[in-house]
Amino acid sequence: MTTDVLATGRLAGRRIGILMESDYVEEEISYYRKRFEEEGARVELLTRLWGNESLTFTGHEQRAPIEVTGDLERLDYDELSRYSALIVPSGMVSDRLRYTDDVQRLAPAVEVMRRAFRLPNLVKAFSCHGLLLLSAVPELIRDRAVTCHNNLVGDVRNMGAVYTAQDVVVDGDLVTSRTVEQCNLLARTVIEQLVARQR
Repeated sequence: MTTDVLATGRLAGRRIGILMESDYVEEEISYYRKRFEEEGARVELLTRLWGNESLTFTGHEQRAPIEVTGDLERLDYDELSRYSALIVPSGMVSDRLRYTDDVQRLAPAVEVMRRAFRLPNLVKAFSCHGLLLLSAVPELIRDRAVTCHNNLVGDVRNMGAVYTAQDVVVDGDLVTSRTVEQCNLLARTVIEQLVARQR
């Protein structure tokens, strides 16, 4: 990606965070990185680093490795406010990130989501199984319109969300898509939302 594109794209100067863990869908993450960077955004991969400087995760299909250096545990309100969007992708990312070693405490990624949902200018996007990350904090999507993978319909209804049978659903600062097959639609919708917010 050239510096000129980054300087002049519709999302120039914007930061997009993508939460990561193992069993991610390789093509989805590659698409997001390419598509958002085409629009001039800076894409950052974020995870729970467990005290490490970086972690390497493997993809779901080709077992492709990807190194992640962004520490989601550093995402306080000030740092979150510097992002334009957070994306929770498909695969097993959300299930792995909702793990907590102390069942009396929420997982760090879930705490990040609690803070993120208090920032209406930050677009929150969830693909496919991504909404699993919010299962411990159902109040975040209660009464909100969402879509998700068919396997999660019962879960999101139990969380109090309004399941909507569409490929992509926008409810204010919340964008959801049905499956990984709609990752292009999710990216396009996030871009449209961010461009509209600049006006």
